[in-house]
Amino acid sequence: MLIDSFGRKLNYLRISVTDRCNLRCVYCMPSNGVEWKPHRDILTFEEILRITEIMAGLGISRIKVTGGEPLLRKGCASFLEKLKAVNGIENVTLTTNGLLLRRYLDEVEKNISLPDGINISIDALDAQRYMRITRCEAAHTPDMILSLIRQLLNEKINVKINCVPVCSFNEEEIIPIAALAKDKNIIVRFIELMPLGSASEFQSVPGAEVAEKIEKTFGKLVPFNGISGNGPALYYSLQDFAGKIGFINAITHGFCETCNRLRLTSDGLLKLCLSDDMSLDIREMARNGQSDSGIAQRIAEFAACKPRFHSLSSVYGRKEKHSEGMSAIGG
Repeated sequence: MLIDSFGRKLNYLRISVTDRCNLRCVYCMPSNGVEWKPHRDILTFEEILRITEIMAGLGISRIKVTGGEPLLRKGCASFLEKLKAVNGIENVTLTTNGLLLRRYLDEVEKNISLPDGINISIDALDAQRYMRITRCEAAHTPDMILSLIRQLLNEKINVKINCVPVCSFNEEEIIPIAALAKDKNIIVRFIELMPLGSASEFQSVPGAEVAEKIEKTFGKLVPFNGISGNGPALYYSLQDFAGKIGFINAITHGFCETCNRLRLTSDGLLKLCLSDDMSLDIREMARNGQSDSGIAQRIAEFAACKPRFHSLSSVYGRKEKHSEGMSAIGG
């Protein structure tokens, strides 16, 4: 088991399979995009599977596949299936913006199994607000994503909706997006904006304000302890709601004391925390003949150095500006 110097057991790995994305969300990257990493620097699927096998031997049991937008990468469907087959891996989930989800679902019909859950990031249901926050010109996208959610539920796939409320962009969307959980057995989660890269130019809507808006419309949020997800969200029930509401309040109410995650970037850097510059270059070791046991030893030594707190907010007594954006580190 990977255990850091503060006694936290690390069993959750977020794997970014690409830094590329087909959206240009205002809080994630500048309007002209960013310079993508060269293909030669990106881990192959075979390399990722090898690293996963090594880390499963160290106690990693839960995997989240992210990007950028992971479904941009050709072969992602079969890769997800191979991840699920790795000995010791108990849970594999996918985070996507949903634009390529239809193509993915068509592909998995070819006897490829679906992941254990799919998280869909959508910050607005109103077409104009969606286009403004994502810089995407496809006005029909929110309706398309909603139709795909219905299909996923028919397939008995666990669905979570991720929404990042940003001041002056989508505060009006909090209630419509929360309402998605009223008649559908899905989880809608509101995530506080983290000041990474372009996001540092915008103001987050604190989770407490989001909760207040929801309670004014739908009634009392009742704490719910029946969901054991991979991450730090706190979940709530609402009267007459089929689904649940979740909050990830990393800025105003840090959860670092119970953090159980590590991150593998698309170019092979193992990171201990979103806000920390420390990294271990696993790609270099893998491509230069290092043995599995040698890589495992380095990972264990590195994981022990995981910082106690992140540096994104004053909740832990420090706040730093970070230039690296979400798409580069699989946020």
